[in-house]
Amino acid sequence: MAQPQHILDCDVLIIGGGINGAGIARDAAGRGLSVVLCEKDDLAAHTSSASTKLIHGGLRYLEYYEFNLVRKALLEREVLLRAAPHIMWPLRFVMPHAPGQRPALLIRAGLWLYDRLARRDLLPASAAIRLRGHALGQPLKPEFARGFVYSDGWVDDARLVVLNAIDAGEKGATILTQAVCTRLERQAADWQATLFKPSCGEIRVNARYVVNAAGPWTAALLHATLPKEGGGQLRLIKGSHIVVKRLFEHDHAYIFQHPDGRIVFAIPYEGEFTLIGTTDLDYHGDASQVAISEDEIAYLCQLASQYFVAPVVPADVVWTYSGVRPLVEDGADAKAVTRDYRLEVDSHGPPILSVFGGKITTFRKLAEEAVDHIAKALGNRHGGWTHDACLPGGDLFGATPQNRSVKEFDSWVGAQRSRYGWLPAALLTRYCRAYGTRINTLLDGRAALADLGEEIVPGLYAVEVEYLRRYEWARTAQDILWRRTKLGLHLSTSAADQLQAWLNAHPLSR
Repeated sequence: MAQPQHILDCDVLIIGGGINGAGIARDAAGRGLSVVLCEKDDLAAHTSSASTKLIHGGLRYLEYYEFNLVRKALLEREVLLRAAPHIMWPLRFVMPHAPGQRPALLIRAGLWLYDRLARRDLLPASAAIRLRGHALGQPLKPEFARGFVYSDGWVDDARLVVLNAIDAGEKGATILTQAVCTRLERQAADWQATLFKPSCGEIRVNARYVVNAAGPWTAALLHATLPKEGGGQLRLIKGSHIVVKRLFEHDHAYIFQHPDGRIVFAIPYEGEFTLIGTTDLDYHGDASQVAISEDEIAYLCQLASQYFVAPVVPADVVWTYSGVRPLVEDGADAKAVTRDYRLEVDSHGPPILSVFGGKITTFRKLAEEAVDHIAKALGNRHGGWTHDACLPGGDLFGATPQNRSVKEFDSWVGAQRSRYGWLPAALLTRYCRAYGTRINTLLDGRAALADLGEEIVPGLYAVEVEYLRRYEWARTAQDILWRRTKLGLHLSTSAADQLQAWLNAHPLSR
């Protein structure tokens, strides 16, 4: 048998490059542990890029008495907004009320509790609103005469994963994308894993500790590795979203209550669009091949049409995406399955920690708790540090997170406009939102539009593509157009082929 070409020794091997794996890698590397993270596809290629793009406490979870989860999420909401104000920002939500729904007084009481379960420094409180005659009520049918407004946050989910991976890498972690774990065996003193990465062949990893953060594949990996001891039950829930042309002009989002108990959001998206979702369905297929069904499209269109004056029909849909959320099995109906997480450690020999459940809003706290387990087992005495640290690009006004970065983001963009006045305004704004202070790395040495290199497809220049390949592990047109940016929404269907041809013709220099 041929020997692996590469051998890596590390404290921690993390399997899975979604938000949980990347968050754990970041925290562990920042505590001085040597880390290898492997992801079989691209970072955030699956569940972590298929969310509703919200940093939120989960207002609807109050109905299921998940007070601890909601409080934990509300506390994290503002921590994250301060840490990465370029890819996250406050968002106000409009909740129309109609006869037949929960009594208005009950909703008001729930919102009062939501406002007070955790301290708010950045987000305004909820309020009742008369929708009739108000700009927020204009897109809605006239029967929705009143409602409520409350606050949560928006996030570019895929970029959040990438920023965690960047921070981990800059703190010494080895990040391996397109690297499949083909073998994982527990030895007397450590774990031995074999990874296969097409660009370099087999890689053998010797690790003192393994983290199983494989998302929908977590239970399967655990059972395959530890067939006797492996426990852990996941409930796979499919969530699908549709994107249509912009349905309203203002910058608020809507939250709609369906008679079946489900909640659907309609959110301003990428300037020109409205994002509508999500569904909640049990899923038993291949998590790599998940896709929206015609019934789901019809369901989301029908629900939106119950509220908006202008009907939404399947022909209006310009893009869809679906993901499988790996939730902790608790026997509840799909829409009510807990979004909280469970960390399961098997320490019969070198330890393995498996992550079950979770949501984007609480990823940092999940990672901190996971690394507390790891650090204790490995004799590492460095405590948690991410609560008071910016994510890459988030240090707008200094190295530590602060309210100013959230409240004065637009003024910071104005300062960049003065510095990079030669950039088209829309392009500069997109760069600021995607890269924050890393715009200085992206544009280092450039002083004119011609310095950005070839415009490969409209709005995408060679300098950005090279940055994404060199610093963010982007390898394919899909990585760039749909995860690192959302340019795919704004371009023709031929853009991906055009970009991929350019990537093939310009191999990444080492």
